[in-house]
Amino acid sequence: MARENIVRSTFNYTRDDGIAPEIYFYEPPPGTQARLPGDDPREMPVHDAWPRAESFSLDVEGFALRSFRSPFDRWDDDDAIRADFYGEVSAFVRTQVGARRVIIFDHTIRTKANTQQQTAEHTTTQRAPVMLVHCDYTPRSGPLRVRQLLPDEADALLARRVAFYNFWTPLRRRVEEKPLAMCDATQSTDDDFITMALRYRDRTGEIFVLRHAPQHRWWYFPHMTPEHVLLLKTYDSETDGRTRFLGHSAFDDPDTPSGAPTRESIEIRTIAFF
Repeated sequence: MARENIVRSTFNYTRDDGIAPEIYFYEPPPGTQARLPGDDPREMPVHDAWPRAESFSLDVEGFALRSFRSPFDRWDDDDAIRADFYGEVSAFVRTQVGARRVIIFDHTIRTKANTQQQTAEHTTTQRAPVMLVHCDYTPRSGPLRVRQLLPDEADALLARRVAFYNFWTPLRRRVEEKPLAMCDATQSTDDDFITMALRYRDRTGEIFVLRHAPQHRWWYFPHMTPEHVLLLKTYDSETDGRTRFLGHSAFDDPDTPSGAPTRESIEIRTIAFF
């Protein structure tokens, strides 16, 4: 039997100390003492997922790898991405998950060069890789996002199953540094997820961060190329036992060669209606 390829790296978990973490996306009022996330870094093994690439399921482990090819290459033009790439992605996700309708509401180009944009107001399309164990939605913020985006249809749409999927793929070249890792949903529990407030000047949102648990099992696809896409489930309204939330994070791969090109990727956030 071939030896399993495992690397070890540090993941930024959040302590579960009873004080809710929060991040401000604007200059907070004087004297504000926000409890920040990511204060419990832990070294964890990260397993090479390629040998099992065909077996991962969105409803079980919470993520899946798929082949995806597109002629689109205008990654520096946000308007072109919306006009010419969103349609391809929504059709692809709809087919992959069996939804009757998929909408796209946001995208982000992630590269280390965007580090200064990480907490800038109104900047969502250009960000650095997130080095924090998190999940993008909670049981409250998922339905709220539907109501914000589709207020006239929300009641009817939320009466049926709704799921959020992130579409993640490298741009231009294979990933050499700061790859994306997924925390296998079969090895995490509801108690591992901690609600964190996202405070904007005009609203407050929320996501999950994760506390550390020794049984967590991390997976990644080393040297992933633009011919593949990862689908991550970040919210599911269904409570029949299938996976509803997925912890994930970028990480520093110890096998990254010196001078490796900076990771460039795009994530597109979709909502599937069933």
